[in-house]
Amino acid sequence: MLFSSIEFLFYFLPAVMIVYFVLPTKARNLWLLLVSLFFYAWGEPRLVVLMVVSIALHYGWGLAIGASKSQKMRKLFLICSLVTGLGMLGYYKYADFAVENVNAIFGTAFPLPKIALPIGISFYTFQILSYTIDVYRGRVEAQKNPIDFGCYVSLFPQLIAGPIVRYIDVDRELKNRSTGMEDFRLGLRRFLMGLGKKVLIANQLGAFVEVFRSSGEKSVLFYWLYALVFSLHIYFDFSGYSDMAIGLGRIFGFHFPENFNYPYVSKSIQEFWRRWHMTLGGWFRDYLYIPLGGSRVGKAKWLRNVLFVWLFTGLWHGAAWNFVLWGLMFAALLLIEKWVPAIQKLPGFLRHGYVLLAVGISFVLFNAASLSQAASDIGGMFGFGHVPLVTAETLYYLRSYAGVIIVSIVGALPFVKTWALRFDGKWIEPVVMAALLLLCTASLVDGSFNPFLYFRF
Repeated sequence: MLFSSIEFLFYFLPAVMIVYFVLPTKARNLWLLLVSLFFYAWGEPRLVVLMVVSIALHYGWGLAIGASKSQKMRKLFLICSLVTGLGMLGYYKYADFAVENVNAIFGTAFPLPKIALPIGISFYTFQILSYTIDVYRGRVEAQKNPIDFGCYVSLFPQLIAGPIVRYIDVDRELKNRSTGMEDFRLGLRRFLMGLGKKVLIANQLGAFVEVFRSSGEKSVLFYWLYALVFSLHIYFDFSGYSDMAIGLGRIFGFHFPENFNYPYVSKSIQEFWRRWHMTLGGWFRDYLYIPLGGSRVGKAKWLRNVLFVWLFTGLWHGAAWNFVLWGLMFAALLLIEKWVPAIQKLPGFLRHGYVLLAVGISFVLFNAASLSQAASDIGGMFGFGHVPLVTAETLYYLRSYAGVIIVSIVGALPFVKTWALRFDGKWIEPVVMAALLLLCTASLVDGSFNPFLYFRF
């Protein structure tokens, strides 16, 4: 079930909220667990069992880690948690990729398992592992209530596309939380703003991407427009979902971490990744990079740590070589920034331009269906393959989508939020929110199915 669907907006969500606020406090986590499982089963009726099994296993591993007096046993149970969690993720997400590459390298002909990828498995696996690791580290106590733990893992607002919510962030709110009218207002406003970003901007940009892919008259300008538009598309799509998730969490009394902070204003790749998908970057930092030694090791080991983190960041996004190269590309850019300090002495507009160029090219690689398509797309941006500079078709689509492109560029800048906050709590706010809901509803009724990009991860 999509947040940006009529079924969710006008049937599922109102029913969930009405029952939630009528129920006594002690019954609310059970209600959220049940409706979250229903929400997931709506799109994954068979694979919801996998999530339930994962919840049960890691609930047990958490209890075992918390109850063990011996450090060796605690470590053993943590290893069991890591093996089962990463094992499930690896099997469902990477089995086909592994067999494909074994066949390519050794000339074998093993049949592909053709395993269906469960929606959101990367997100909820990382959430579960943050719990067992933090129990092992003594940062949180093991959750003894299976309903509360199941609610944490399956909570529908952030279940299938983040943000990645660590158990330590919501531990207290699982036990004791309340929602006042101010929380409800702020949560609803955040949700509707995210809905607008997704439906009114991201979906329109996605239509341009589809037009580009189906075009038989590509030009250098068309390739660059594609790079620009897809970079904006993935930002508004993913940040829009995160806004909706954070808003829904606030309505139900949870304070989820922020996931985006206007990444396209960055003046370095390091800054970009402090602003883009912040919960994923923080997870890899705290559960992989720092345990490996971080930067407090020799140069060789530090280089290994950087490459490992970005290799796994790429693989986390998908089981394909373009994702691997995408991750390693950012590793290389970060290393260059570290080893060439003169970059940071360049004028701000040059540093900003270099970041936008690098990120735009990286997302062309990210969105390619194959390495050959990535090479063709990037080559087309620079005129390789006798691509014309401009065509009549390019100019037609530029004129057709100019309005939404300009709106999305402006909307990706922080001054819009600053300006909008001037109306916080004033009479115009509910009017604007109602109009936004009306526009989104009209667009959904008239539009076509357009899922969130990050559902596939």
